[in-house]
Amino acid sequence: MNCLGSARYGVKPISGKESRYDYIVVGGGSTGCVIASRLSENESVKVALLEEGPPDASPYIHIPGAYYKTAQGSLLKRLSWEAGPELARNEKQTMVQARVLGGGSSVNAMIYIRGVPFDYEQWVQLGAEGWGYDDVLPYFLRAEDNNRFCNEVHAVGGPLGVSDIDYIHPLTRSWLQACQQAGLPYNADFNSGNQAGCGLYQITAKDGRRSSAAVAYLKPARERPNLQVVTRTVVTRIIIEDGKAVGVEYVRNGEKHVLRAEREIIVSAGAIGTPKLLMLSGIGAEKELSRHGIAVQADLPGVGKNLQDHVEISLIYQLNGPHSYDKYKKLHWKAAAGLNYALFKGGPASSNLIEGGAFWWGNKEEQVPDIQYFMVVGAGIEEGVDAVPGGNGCTINLGQIRPKSRGEVTLTSSDFAADPRVSPNYFSDPYDLDAITDGTMKAMDIMSKPAIAKYLHSRYVPDRSVLTRDEVRAFCQRNAHAALHPSGTCRIGTDEMAVVDPKLRVRGIEGLRVADASVMPTLISGNPNAVCIMIGERAADFMLACA
Repeated sequence: MNCLGSARYGVKPISGKESRYDYIVVGGGSTGCVIASRLSENESVKVALLEEGPPDASPYIHIPGAYYKTAQGSLLKRLSWEAGPELARNEKQTMVQARVLGGGSSVNAMIYIRGVPFDYEQWVQLGAEGWGYDDVLPYFLRAEDNNRFCNEVHAVGGPLGVSDIDYIHPLTRSWLQACQQAGLPYNADFNSGNQAGCGLYQITAKDGRRSSAAVAYLKPARERPNLQVVTRTVVTRIIIEDGKAVGVEYVRNGEKHVLRAEREIIVSAGAIGTPKLLMLSGIGAEKELSRHGIAVQADLPGVGKNLQDHVEISLIYQLNGPHSYDKYKKLHWKAAAGLNYALFKGGPASSNLIEGGAFWWGNKEEQVPDIQYFMVVGAGIEEGVDAVPGGNGCTINLGQIRPKSRGEVTLTSSDFAADPRVSPNYFSDPYDLDAITDGTMKAMDIMSKPAIAKYLHSRYVPDRSVLTRDEVRAFCQRNAHAALHPSGTCRIGTDEMAVVDPKLRVRGIEGLRVADASVMPTLISGNPNAVCIMIGERAADFMLACA
Protein backbone atom coordinates (compact mmCIF):
# COMPACT_ATOMS: atom_id res chain seq x y z
CA MET A 1 0.00 0.00 0.00
CA ASN A 2 1.48 3.32 -1.12
CA CYS A 3 0.88 5.63 1.82
CA LEU A 4 2.74 8.33 3.64
CA GLY A 5 3.38 5.99 6.56
CA SER A 6 6.72 4.38 5.88
CA ALA A 7 8.05 7.08 3.57
CA ARG A 8 7.43 10.26 5.53
CA TYR A 9 5.44 9.82 8.69
CA GLY A 10 7.10 6.88 10.39
CA VAL A 11 3.92 4.86 11.02
CA LYS A 12 2.75 1.55 9.64
CA PRO A 13 0.20 1.32 6.82
CA ILE A 14 -3.37 0.31 7.57
CA SER A 15 -3.49 -3.42 7.03
CA GLY A 16 -6.33 -5.84 6.32
CA LYS A 17 -9.86 -5.19 5.14
CA GLU A 18 -11.02 -3.82 8.49
CA SER A 19 -9.03 -1.88 11.10
CA ARG A 20 -9.91 0.11 14.20
CA TYR A 21 -8.91 3.56 15.42
CA ASP A 22 -10.19 5.85 18.13
CA TYR A 23 -10.65 8.80 15.77
CA ILE A 24 -11.01 8.86 12.00
CA VAL A 25 -10.52 12.18 10.21
CA VAL A 26 -11.93 12.24 6.68
CA GLY A 27 -10.08 14.83 4.59
CA GLY A 28 -6.48 15.98 4.93
CA GLY A 29 -7.06 19.64 4.14
CA SER A 30 -6.34 22.66 6.32
CA THR A 31 -8.76 21.67 9.08
CA GLY A 32 -8.23 17.91 8.95
CA CYS A 33 -4.44 18.19 9.32
CA VAL A 34 -4.85 20.34 12.43
CA ILE A 35 -7.33 17.94 14.02
CA ALA A 36 -5.26 14.83 13.33
CA SER A 37 -2.12 16.45 14.73
CA ARG A 38 -3.77 17.80 17.87
CA LEU A 39 -5.67 14.58 18.68
CA SER A 40 -2.55 12.47 18.25
CA GLU A 41 -0.74 14.54 20.88
CA ASN A 42 -2.65 12.26 23.28
CA GLU A 43 -0.51 9.12 23.17
CA SER A 44 -3.33 6.96 24.47
CA VAL A 45 -5.47 7.32 21.31
CA LYS A 46 -5.04 6.09 17.75
CA VAL A 47 -5.84 8.54 14.94
CA ALA A 48 -6.29 7.86 11.23
CA LEU A 49 -6.34 10.64 8.63
CA LEU A 50 -7.66 9.71 5.18
CA GLU A 51 -6.95 12.03 2.22
CA GLU A 52 -8.26 11.67 -1.32
CA GLY A 53 -5.26 13.29 -3.01
CA PRO A 54 -1.53 12.49 -3.13
CA PRO A 55 1.15 13.42 -0.56
CA ASP A 56 2.44 16.99 -0.57
CA ALA A 57 5.64 15.82 -2.27
CA SER A 58 5.70 18.22 -5.23
CA PRO A 59 8.50 20.79 -4.78
CA TYR A 60 6.23 23.43 -6.30
CA ILE A 61 4.02 23.27 -3.20
CA HIS A 62 6.76 24.47 -0.91
CA ILE A 63 8.18 27.36 -2.98
CA PRO A 64 5.95 30.45 -2.60
CA GLY A 65 6.80 31.76 -6.07
CA ALA A 66 5.62 28.51 -7.64
CA TYR A 67 2.03 29.50 -6.88
CA TYR A 68 1.58 29.88 -10.64
CA LYS A 69 2.14 26.11 -10.81
CA THR A 70 -0.10 25.03 -7.91
CA ALA A 71 -2.88 27.40 -9.05
CA GLN A 72 -3.28 25.53 -12.34
CA GLY A 73 -1.80 22.07 -12.00
CA SER A 74 -2.66 18.45 -11.36
CA LEU A 75 -3.10 18.98 -7.60
CA LEU A 76 -6.54 20.43 -8.29
CA LYS A 77 -9.85 18.73 -9.02
CA ARG A 78 -12.31 20.50 -11.27
CA LEU A 79 -16.02 20.64 -10.58
CA SER A 80 -18.71 21.96 -12.87
CA TRP A 81 -21.03 24.59 -11.46
CA GLU A 82 -24.26 26.03 -12.72
CA ALA A 83 -24.04 29.69 -13.64
CA GLY A 84 -27.71 30.52 -13.08
CA PRO A 85 -29.76 33.17 -14.88
CA GLU A 86 -28.10 36.12 -13.10
CA LEU A 87 -24.79 35.49 -14.89
CA ALA A 88 -24.89 36.40 -18.58
CA ARG A 89 -22.97 33.41 -19.88
CA ASN A 90 -23.81 30.07 -21.46
CA GLU A 91 -20.49 28.23 -21.54
CA LYS A 92 -19.72 25.45 -19.06
CA GLN A 93 -18.20 26.71 -15.81
CA THR A 94 -15.74 24.91 -13.55
CA MET A 95 -14.29 25.66 -10.15
CA VAL A 96 -11.15 24.09 -8.75
CA GLN A 97 -10.62 22.60 -5.32
CA ALA A 98 -7.39 21.23 -3.84
CA ARG A 99 -6.77 17.50 -4.08
CA VAL A 100 -3.55 16.99 -2.11
CA LEU A 101 -2.46 16.56 1.49
CA GLY A 102 -2.77 19.96 3.11
CA GLY A 103 -5.74 20.86 0.92
CA GLY A 104 -6.05 24.52 0.00
CA SER A 105 -3.14 25.43 2.26
CA SER A 106 -0.84 23.47 -0.08
CA VAL A 107 -1.93 25.17 -3.31
CA ASN A 108 -3.37 28.60 -2.46
CA ALA A 109 -1.72 32.02 -2.52
CA MET A 110 -0.96 31.70 1.23
CA ILE A 111 -2.71 34.99 2.10
CA TYR A 112 -3.35 35.09 5.85
CA ILE A 113 -6.67 36.76 6.67
CA ARG A 114 -8.93 36.15 9.69
CA GLY A 115 -11.85 38.43 8.88
CA VAL A 116 -13.11 41.06 11.32
CA PRO A 117 -14.97 40.94 14.66
CA PHE A 118 -18.20 41.82 12.83
CA ASP A 119 -18.05 38.47 10.98
CA TYR A 120 -18.04 36.43 14.17
CA GLU A 121 -20.73 38.48 15.86
CA GLN A 122 -22.88 37.63 12.84
CA TRP A 123 -22.16 33.96 13.48
CA VAL A 124 -23.41 34.28 17.04
CA GLN A 125 -26.57 36.04 15.90
CA LEU A 126 -27.22 33.12 13.53
CA GLY A 127 -27.00 30.56 16.34
CA ALA A 128 -23.28 29.79 16.58
CA GLU A 129 -23.12 30.31 20.33
CA GLY A 130 -19.56 30.52 21.63
CA TRP A 131 -18.11 31.51 18.23
CA GLY A 132 -17.84 35.26 18.78
CA TYR A 133 -14.59 37.09 18.07
CA ASP A 134 -13.40 36.91 21.67
CA ASP A 135 -14.11 33.17 21.64
CA VAL A 136 -12.15 32.38 18.49
CA LEU A 137 -9.21 34.79 18.90
CA PRO A 138 -7.35 32.51 21.37
CA TYR A 139 -7.37 29.75 18.74
CA PHE A 140 -5.91 32.01 16.07
CA LEU A 141 -3.19 32.90 18.59
CA ARG A 142 -2.58 29.26 19.49
CA ALA A 143 -1.91 28.44 15.84
CA GLU A 144 0.24 31.45 14.96
CA ASP A 145 3.99 31.95 14.76
CA ASN A 146 4.25 35.50 13.39
CA ASN A 147 7.60 36.92 12.30
CA ARG A 148 6.61 40.59 12.78
CA PHE A 149 3.80 40.98 15.32
CA CYS A 150 3.46 39.84 18.92
CA ASN A 151 0.68 41.68 20.70
CA GLU A 152 -2.91 41.28 21.84
CA VAL A 153 -4.00 39.98 18.42
CA HIS A 154 -0.88 38.14 17.26
CA ALA A 155 1.37 35.48 18.73
CA VAL A 156 4.62 33.60 18.26
CA GLY A 157 5.45 29.99 18.98
CA GLY A 158 2.49 28.26 17.29
CA PRO A 159 2.81 25.68 14.52
CA LEU A 160 1.70 27.92 11.63
CA GLY A 161 4.30 30.23 10.15
CA VAL A 162 2.87 33.67 9.35
CA SER A 163 5.37 36.01 7.72
CA ASP A 164 5.94 39.20 5.86
CA ILE A 165 6.82 38.60 2.22
CA ASP A 166 10.57 39.15 2.01
CA TYR A 167 10.65 40.21 -1.64
CA ILE A 168 8.20 42.92 -2.73
CA HIS A 169 8.01 43.70 -6.44
CA PRO A 170 8.33 47.42 -7.32
CA LEU A 171 5.01 47.27 -9.20
CA THR A 172 3.26 46.26 -5.96
CA ARG A 173 4.66 49.33 -4.22
CA SER A 174 3.52 51.55 -7.10
CA TRP A 175 0.01 50.09 -6.92
CA LEU A 176 -0.14 50.74 -3.16
CA GLN A 177 0.86 54.35 -3.83
CA ALA A 178 -1.93 54.54 -6.43
CA CYS A 179 -4.39 53.22 -3.84
CA GLN A 180 -3.37 56.05 -1.54
CA GLN A 181 -3.73 58.54 -4.37
CA ALA A 182 -7.28 57.18 -4.76
CA GLY A 183 -8.06 57.87 -1.10
CA LEU A 184 -7.33 54.56 0.63
CA PRO A 185 -5.24 54.85 3.81
CA TYR A 186 -2.26 52.58 4.34
CA ASN A 187 -3.04 49.68 6.70
CA ALA A 188 -0.07 47.93 8.31
CA ASP A 189 -2.08 44.93 9.58
CA PHE A 190 -5.22 43.57 7.95
CA ASN A 191 -5.68 41.22 10.94
CA SER A 192 -5.80 43.88 13.64
CA GLY A 193 -9.60 43.92 13.61
CA ASN A 194 -9.72 46.85 11.18
CA GLN A 195 -9.25 45.92 7.52
CA ALA A 196 -9.96 49.24 5.81
CA GLY A 197 -7.21 50.48 3.53
CA CYS A 198 -4.36 49.14 1.41
CA GLY A 199 -1.22 47.31 2.43
CA LEU A 200 1.02 44.30 2.17
CA TYR A 201 -0.40 40.87 2.92
CA GLN A 202 1.20 38.50 5.38
CA ILE A 203 1.36 34.91 4.15
CA THR A 204 1.52 31.44 5.66
CA ALA A 205 5.23 30.93 5.13
CA LYS A 206 8.28 30.41 7.27
CA ASP A 207 11.94 30.88 6.35
CA GLY A 208 11.07 31.32 2.68
CA ARG A 209 8.91 28.19 2.40
CA ARG A 210 5.16 27.62 2.39
CA SER A 211 3.74 26.80 5.83
CA SER A 212 0.84 24.57 4.84
CA ALA A 213 -1.25 22.74 7.40
CA ALA A 214 0.50 19.52 6.33
CA VAL A 215 3.94 21.04 6.94
CA ALA A 216 3.02 22.98 10.09
CA TYR A 217 0.94 20.32 11.82
CA LEU A 218 1.57 16.88 10.32
CA LYS A 219 5.29 17.03 9.65
CA PRO A 220 6.20 17.52 13.35
CA ALA A 221 3.94 14.56 14.16
CA ARG A 222 5.59 12.20 11.68
CA GLU A 223 7.22 10.02 14.33
CA ARG A 224 4.10 9.45 16.40
CA PRO A 225 3.19 5.75 16.34
CA ASN A 226 -0.47 6.57 17.07
CA LEU A 227 -1.01 8.69 13.92
CA GLN A 228 -1.73 7.07 10.56
CA VAL A 229 -1.93 9.24 7.43
CA VAL A 230 -3.13 7.55 4.24
CA THR A 231 -3.34 9.36 0.90
CA ARG A 232 -5.01 8.50 -2.42
CA THR A 233 -7.97 7.19 -0.47
CA VAL A 234 -11.63 7.95 -1.24
CA VAL A 235 -14.13 7.62 1.60
CA THR A 236 -17.43 6.51 0.06
CA ARG A 237 -19.72 6.21 3.08
CA ILE A 238 -19.96 6.77 6.82
CA ILE A 239 -21.19 3.61 8.52
CA ILE A 240 -24.02 4.37 10.94
CA GLU A 241 -25.44 1.77 13.30
CA ASP A 242 -28.31 2.51 15.69
CA GLY A 243 -27.87 6.25 15.26
CA LYS A 244 -24.11 6.20 15.87
CA ALA A 245 -21.27 6.73 13.39
CA VAL A 246 -19.03 3.68 13.86
CA GLY A 247 -16.79 3.61 10.82
CA VAL A 248 -16.15 4.49 7.19
CA GLU A 249 -16.00 2.62 3.93
CA TYR A 250 -13.17 3.69 1.66
CA VAL A 251 -11.66 2.70 -1.65
CA ARG A 252 -7.95 2.52 -2.30
CA ASN A 253 -6.20 1.00 -5.29
CA GLY A 254 -9.58 -0.22 -6.51
CA GLU A 255 -10.30 -2.19 -3.33
CA LYS A 256 -12.97 -1.43 -0.76
CA HIS A 257 -12.03 -1.37 2.92
CA VAL A 258 -13.68 -0.59 6.25
CA LEU A 259 -12.16 1.43 9.07
CA ARG A 260 -13.92 1.37 12.45
CA ALA A 261 -13.96 4.26 14.93
CA GLU A 262 -14.09 3.57 18.65
CA ARG A 263 -14.80 7.21 19.59
CA GLU A 264 -15.56 9.69 16.82
CA ILE A 265 -15.46 10.38 13.09
CA ILE A 266 -14.67 13.89 11.91
CA VAL A 267 -15.58 14.89 8.36
CA SER A 268 -13.31 17.61 6.97
CA ALA A 269 -13.83 17.13 3.25
CA GLY A 270 -14.69 20.75 2.42
CA ALA A 271 -17.87 22.65 1.70
CA ILE A 272 -18.62 20.54 -1.39
CA GLY A 273 -17.19 17.17 -0.39
CA THR A 274 -18.57 17.12 3.14
CA PRO A 275 -22.29 17.53 2.31
CA LYS A 276 -21.88 15.03 -0.54
CA LEU A 277 -20.46 12.41 1.85
CA LEU A 278 -23.12 13.08 4.49
CA MET A 279 -25.91 12.69 1.95
CA LEU A 280 -24.42 9.49 0.51
CA SER A 281 -24.38 8.21 4.11
CA GLY A 282 -28.08 8.96 4.68
CA ILE A 283 -27.75 12.34 6.38
CA GLY A 284 -29.70 15.08 4.65
CA ALA A 285 -33.16 16.06 3.47
CA GLU A 286 -35.36 12.96 3.53
CA LYS A 287 -37.09 13.79 0.24
CA GLU A 288 -33.82 14.24 -1.62
CA LEU A 289 -32.19 11.12 -0.20
CA SER A 290 -35.24 9.00 -1.01
CA ARG A 291 -35.15 10.20 -4.61
CA HIS A 292 -31.73 8.55 -4.94
CA GLY A 293 -32.69 5.40 -3.04
CA ILE A 294 -30.56 6.24 0.00
CA ALA A 295 -31.79 5.04 3.39
CA VAL A 296 -32.33 7.99 5.72
CA GLN A 297 -30.26 7.98 8.91
CA ALA A 298 -30.97 11.59 9.93
CA ASP A 299 -33.41 13.98 8.26
CA LEU A 300 -31.37 17.19 8.18
CA PRO A 301 -32.71 19.48 5.44
CA GLY A 302 -29.84 21.96 5.86
CA VAL A 303 -27.18 19.60 4.48
CA GLY A 304 -25.85 21.14 1.26
CA LYS A 305 -27.89 24.32 1.64
CA ASN A 306 -26.56 27.81 2.49
CA LEU A 307 -23.69 27.51 -0.03
CA GLN A 308 -21.71 30.73 -0.22
CA ASP A 309 -18.65 31.73 -2.19
CA HIS A 310 -16.77 34.91 -2.84
CA VAL A 311 -17.48 35.89 -6.43
CA GLU A 312 -14.51 37.47 -8.16
CA ILE A 313 -13.73 39.84 -11.04
CA SER A 314 -10.36 40.02 -12.82
CA LEU A 315 -9.15 43.21 -14.51
CA ILE A 316 -6.18 42.52 -16.77
CA TYR A 317 -3.74 45.21 -17.92
CA GLN A 318 -1.02 45.13 -20.58
CA LEU A 319 2.16 46.83 -19.40
CA ASN A 320 4.45 49.03 -21.50
CA GLY A 321 7.55 47.07 -20.55
CA PRO A 322 8.85 44.12 -18.49
CA HIS A 323 7.51 45.58 -15.25
CA SER A 324 5.96 42.43 -13.69
CA TYR A 325 6.83 38.86 -12.78
CA ASP A 326 5.84 37.85 -16.31
CA LYS A 327 9.43 38.50 -17.39
CA TYR A 328 10.42 35.44 -15.33
CA LYS A 329 8.68 33.26 -17.91
CA LYS A 330 11.88 33.70 -19.92
CA LEU A 331 14.45 31.02 -19.24
CA HIS A 332 17.39 33.22 -18.20
CA TRP A 333 15.26 35.23 -15.74
CA LYS A 334 13.73 32.04 -14.39
CA ALA A 335 17.21 30.56 -13.85
CA ALA A 336 18.38 33.68 -12.02
CA ALA A 337 15.37 33.61 -9.71
CA GLY A 338 15.86 29.90 -9.07
CA LEU A 339 19.53 30.38 -8.16
CA ASN A 340 18.70 33.24 -5.78
CA TYR A 341 16.12 31.10 -4.04
CA ALA A 342 18.35 28.02 -3.88
CA LEU A 343 21.20 29.98 -2.30
CA PHE A 344 19.37 32.48 -0.09
CA LYS A 345 15.65 31.49 0.02
CA GLY A 346 15.06 35.00 -1.31
CA GLY A 347 14.23 36.93 -4.44
CA PRO A 348 11.13 36.57 -6.62
CA ALA A 349 10.65 32.86 -5.82
CA SER A 350 10.07 33.76 -2.16
CA SER A 351 7.08 35.92 -3.13
CA ASN A 352 3.54 34.58 -3.49
CA LEU A 353 3.10 36.91 -6.54
CA ILE A 354 0.14 38.62 -4.79
CA GLU A 355 1.97 40.78 -2.28
CA GLY A 356 -0.35 43.76 -1.96
CA GLY A 357 -4.05 44.17 -1.43
CA ALA A 358 -6.79 46.31 -0.02
CA PHE A 359 -10.17 46.24 1.68
CA TRP A 360 -12.66 48.92 0.77
CA TRP A 361 -16.34 49.59 0.33
CA GLY A 362 -18.48 48.62 -2.64
CA ASN A 363 -21.67 49.40 -0.72
CA LYS A 364 -20.88 52.48 1.36
CA GLU A 365 -23.74 51.70 3.76
CA GLU A 366 -21.90 48.65 5.08
CA GLN A 367 -20.39 48.81 8.56
CA VAL A 368 -17.04 47.40 7.39
CA PRO A 369 -15.46 47.02 3.92
CA ASP A 370 -17.15 44.49 1.66
CA ILE A 371 -14.66 44.38 -1.25
CA GLN A 372 -11.19 42.79 -1.15
CA TYR A 373 -8.52 43.63 -3.75
CA PHE A 374 -5.49 41.62 -4.85
CA MET A 375 -2.65 43.03 -6.93
CA VAL A 376 -1.40 40.06 -8.98
CA VAL A 377 1.98 41.03 -10.41
CA GLY A 378 1.47 39.12 -13.65
CA ALA A 379 -1.22 37.94 -16.05
CA GLY A 380 -2.38 34.38 -16.66
CA ILE A 381 -1.06 33.15 -13.31
CA GLU A 382 -4.35 31.69 -12.07
CA GLU A 383 -6.52 29.15 -13.90
CA GLY A 384 -9.10 30.85 -16.09
CA VAL A 385 -7.35 34.25 -16.19
CA ASP A 386 -5.89 35.34 -19.54
CA ALA A 387 -2.34 36.37 -20.36
CA VAL A 388 -1.78 39.51 -22.46
CA PRO A 389 -0.34 40.26 -25.89
CA GLY A 390 3.35 40.96 -25.58
CA GLY A 391 3.57 38.84 -22.44
CA ASN A 392 3.94 41.60 -19.83
CA GLY A 393 0.85 42.22 -17.73
CA CYS A 394 -0.70 42.53 -14.31
CA THR A 395 -4.08 41.57 -12.87
CA ILE A 396 -6.34 43.21 -10.32
CA ASN A 397 -8.61 40.64 -8.71
CA LEU A 398 -11.43 41.82 -6.51
CA GLY A 399 -14.06 39.93 -4.59
CA GLN A 400 -17.36 40.74 -2.89
CA ILE A 401 -16.46 39.28 0.48
CA ARG A 402 -19.77 39.14 2.35
CA PRO A 403 -22.18 37.81 -0.29
CA LYS A 404 -25.91 37.72 0.33
CA SER A 405 -26.56 35.19 -2.44
CA ARG A 406 -27.05 31.58 -1.36
CA GLY A 407 -26.74 28.37 -3.33
CA GLU A 408 -26.71 24.64 -2.71
CA VAL A 409 -24.89 21.35 -3.22
CA THR A 410 -27.09 18.40 -4.14
CA LEU A 411 -26.56 14.82 -5.26
CA THR A 412 -26.82 13.75 -8.88
CA SER A 413 -26.59 10.06 -8.04
CA SER A 414 -26.10 7.61 -5.18
CA ASP A 415 -22.80 6.64 -6.82
CA PHE A 416 -19.87 8.10 -4.88
CA ALA A 417 -17.94 8.52 -8.16
CA ALA A 418 -20.50 10.99 -9.51
CA ASP A 419 -19.84 14.69 -8.93
CA PRO A 420 -22.51 16.59 -7.02
CA ARG A 421 -24.53 19.41 -8.54
CA VAL A 422 -23.02 22.71 -7.42
CA SER A 423 -25.28 25.75 -7.77
CA PRO A 424 -23.68 28.84 -6.15
CA ASN A 425 -26.43 31.17 -7.43
CA TYR A 426 -23.97 34.04 -7.76
CA PHE A 427 -25.75 37.41 -7.96
CA SER A 428 -29.13 35.90 -7.10
CA ASP A 429 -29.26 38.72 -4.56
CA PRO A 430 -28.86 41.99 -6.52
CA TYR A 431 -26.85 43.45 -3.64
CA ASP A 432 -23.81 41.38 -4.64
CA LEU A 433 -23.77 42.54 -8.24
CA ASP A 434 -24.24 46.18 -7.25
CA ALA A 435 -21.44 45.99 -4.67
CA ILE A 436 -18.94 44.31 -6.98
CA THR A 437 -19.82 46.75 -9.77
CA ASP A 438 -18.92 49.67 -7.53
CA GLY A 439 -15.84 47.81 -6.34
CA THR A 440 -14.76 47.33 -9.95
CA MET A 441 -15.26 51.03 -10.68
CA LYS A 442 -12.94 51.78 -7.72
CA ALA A 443 -10.33 49.32 -9.02
CA MET A 444 -10.37 51.04 -12.41
CA ASP A 445 -10.02 54.41 -10.69
CA ILE A 446 -6.96 53.18 -8.78
CA MET A 447 -5.33 51.99 -12.01
CA SER A 448 -5.79 55.46 -13.50
CA LYS A 449 -3.64 57.13 -10.83
CA PRO A 450 -0.17 58.41 -11.78
CA ALA A 451 1.80 56.06 -9.53
CA ILE A 452 0.67 53.00 -11.53
CA ALA A 453 -0.60 54.47 -14.82
CA LYS A 454 2.93 55.23 -16.02
CA TYR A 455 3.58 51.48 -16.35
CA LEU A 456 0.42 50.69 -18.32
CA HIS A 457 0.05 50.27 -22.06
CA SER A 458 -3.69 49.60 -22.02
CA ARG A 459 -6.48 47.78 -20.25
CA TYR A 460 -6.92 44.35 -21.82
CA VAL A 461 -9.93 42.99 -19.86
CA PRO A 462 -12.38 44.60 -20.05
CA ASP A 463 -11.43 46.49 -23.20
CA ARG A 464 -11.15 50.25 -23.18
CA SER A 465 -14.70 50.77 -24.41
CA VAL A 466 -16.12 49.72 -21.02
CA LEU A 467 -16.43 52.99 -19.10
CA THR A 468 -19.86 53.68 -17.61
CA ARG A 469 -21.33 52.02 -14.54
CA ASP A 470 -23.91 50.19 -16.65
CA GLU A 471 -21.16 48.89 -18.93
CA VAL A 472 -19.10 47.76 -15.94
CA ARG A 473 -22.15 46.08 -14.43
CA ALA A 474 -22.76 44.15 -17.65
CA PHE A 475 -19.06 43.18 -17.75
CA CYS A 476 -19.29 41.82 -14.19
CA GLN A 477 -22.35 39.74 -15.10
CA ARG A 478 -20.51 38.23 -18.06
CA ASN A 479 -17.12 37.68 -16.45
CA ALA A 480 -17.56 36.99 -12.74
CA HIS A 481 -15.96 33.74 -11.64
CA ALA A 482 -15.67 31.58 -8.55
CA ALA A 483 -13.17 32.82 -5.98
CA LEU A 484 -12.83 29.20 -4.76
CA HIS A 485 -13.90 29.86 -1.17
CA PRO A 486 -17.07 27.72 -0.89
CA SER A 487 -18.50 27.49 2.61
CA GLY A 488 -21.61 27.23 4.76
CA THR A 489 -23.15 23.96 3.54
CA CYS A 490 -23.24 22.27 6.98
CA ARG A 491 -23.59 25.33 9.14
CA ILE A 492 -23.39 25.69 12.90
CA GLY A 493 -26.63 26.61 14.63
CA THR A 494 -29.57 25.53 16.72
CA ASP A 495 -32.48 25.85 14.26
CA GLU A 496 -33.87 23.16 12.00
CA MET A 497 -31.62 24.14 9.06
CA ALA A 498 -28.45 23.85 11.14
CA VAL A 499 -26.41 20.69 10.51
CA VAL A 500 -24.04 20.82 13.48
CA ASP A 501 -24.39 22.22 16.98
CA PRO A 502 -21.94 24.81 18.37
CA LYS A 503 -19.54 21.98 19.30
CA LEU A 504 -19.61 20.76 15.69
CA ARG A 505 -21.58 17.57 16.47
CA VAL A 506 -23.89 16.44 13.68
CA ARG A 507 -27.46 16.72 14.89
CA GLY A 508 -29.16 13.37 15.41
CA ILE A 509 -26.05 11.21 14.93
CA GLU A 510 -23.80 10.20 17.79
CA GLY A 511 -20.02 10.11 17.33
CA LEU A 512 -19.93 12.31 14.22
CA ARG A 513 -18.64 15.86 13.78
CA VAL A 514 -18.03 18.16 10.84
CA ALA A 515 -15.11 20.58 10.92
CA ASP A 516 -14.18 22.60 7.84
CA ALA A 517 -15.42 25.64 5.89
CA SER A 518 -18.85 24.06 5.57
CA VAL A 519 -19.71 24.84 9.22
CA MET A 520 -19.34 28.62 8.79
CA PRO A 521 -22.77 30.29 9.07
CA THR A 522 -21.48 33.06 6.80
CA LEU A 523 -18.28 33.59 4.87
CA ILE A 524 -15.72 35.72 6.65
CA SER A 525 -14.40 38.94 5.13
CA GLY A 526 -11.44 37.58 3.19
CA ASN A 527 -9.50 34.41 2.41
CA PRO A 528 -10.83 31.66 4.70
CA ASN A 529 -7.78 29.39 5.14
CA ALA A 530 -6.74 30.85 8.51
CA VAL A 531 -10.32 30.40 9.72
CA CYS A 532 -10.32 26.75 8.67
CA ILE A 533 -7.18 26.23 10.75
CA MET A 534 -8.83 27.98 13.71
CA ILE A 535 -11.86 25.68 13.32
CA GLY A 536 -9.51 22.69 13.46
CA GLU A 537 -7.95 23.95 16.68
CA ARG A 538 -11.39 24.40 18.26
CA ALA A 539 -12.69 21.04 17.06
CA ALA A 540 -9.70 19.24 18.57
CA ASP A 541 -10.26 21.09 21.84
CA PHE A 542 -13.90 19.97 21.93
CA MET A 543 -12.92 16.33 21.47
CA LEU A 544 -9.97 16.35 23.83
CA ALA A 545 -12.26 17.76 26.52
CA CYS A 546 -14.39 14.59 26.15
CA ALA A 547 -11.47 12.16 25.99
